[in-house]
Amino acid sequence: MNPPHQVRISVLDTVPITRGSNARVALHDSVALAQLVDDLGYYRYWVPEHHGMPGVASAAPAVVAERVASVTRRIRVGAGGVMLPNHAPIVIAEQFGTLEAFHPGRIDLGLGRALGGPRDIADRVRSEHDRTATPLEDQVRELLALFDAGGRAAAVPAVGNRPEIWMLGSSDHTARIAGNLGLPFAAAHHLKPTKTLEAVRTYLRTFQPSSMSPAPRTTISVAAIVADNDEHAQWLAGSLRMKIARRRQGQPIQLPSPETAEAQGYTNNPTTGAELTGVFVGGAATVLPQLQALVHATGADELMVKTDLYTPSDRRRSYELLMNNQTYPLTAVKPSPATP
Repeated sequence: MNPPHQVRISVLDTVPITRGSNARVALHDSVALAQLVDDLGYYRYWVPEHHGMPGVASAAPAVVAERVASVTRRIRVGAGGVMLPNHAPIVIAEQFGTLEAFHPGRIDLGLGRALGGPRDIADRVRSEHDRTATPLEDQVRELLALFDAGGRAAAVPAVGNRPEIWMLGSSDHTARIAGNLGLPFAAAHHLKPTKTLEAVRTYLRTFQPSSMSPAPRTTISVAAIVADNDEHAQWLAGSLRMKIARRRQGQPIQLPSPETAEAQGYTNNPTTGAELTGVFVGGAATVLPQLQALVHATGADELMVKTDLYTPSDRRRSYELLMNNQTYPLTAVKPSPATP
């Protein structure tokens, strides 16, 4: 049996724009959050690539990562992730090679395959023909080669400045690519919680050791809302319930205040369609055992926590409670690939 290992805790920040705010405020709030979690001892800080979403300011992860890395001291910083089909691999290699040159040993590059937004917006980022002309695994191989010194060094800043590269996904397809290429794998539990175990098992079963990752490594992204007690956490979560319900109704909104959500019935008696499937909500004493159960089931090396709350102070408090109220460290044993 594999020995138990301590699980790292990291941050996934979509840079949420709340109702009544704007992208400028959201971006500055996220930079302040990054400085806080750096001091708290979180391991990494990732921002994703989203386009055309009125409630998300994280559209340019390389730019945000540079700003965050410049004002923090030790935390790893990167993209979680860049949607590789949206870009020519050489452009991503140049961007993240440059970041690694400025902040050696602290930059991560997570790679995904989603559109990152509505199809009509994605088509303006890059045409569907260009996105799909080359299989994703071949796109990743091309990107990896650009960081190597051999051959024609077209992505000049990338050579000798390779960040830590991860594959992101919620399906067997991306997990298999990560395994085949010997890359660490980040499972998007916050998007498709019912697919996490299957994706992790596929990754472990297909993993081939590489110079980038001699052994398999997994991180699980989770959505969590932590407050001083369960009741207050559920009240704060009303904002997210209302936002999710409206999105399912085809009426997307920016994250509303808990007061607005409560007035419309999304707190104590949630409206049908507003269930927070896969979101961990409660005080630290409630949430931590639930997270422990997840890492026990997956053998994850790391949890990447996504917390969307209306006020920056509540969001900061959630991350403080999660890190500072661990009466025991989260631990896991990496399962065998054949584990049922």
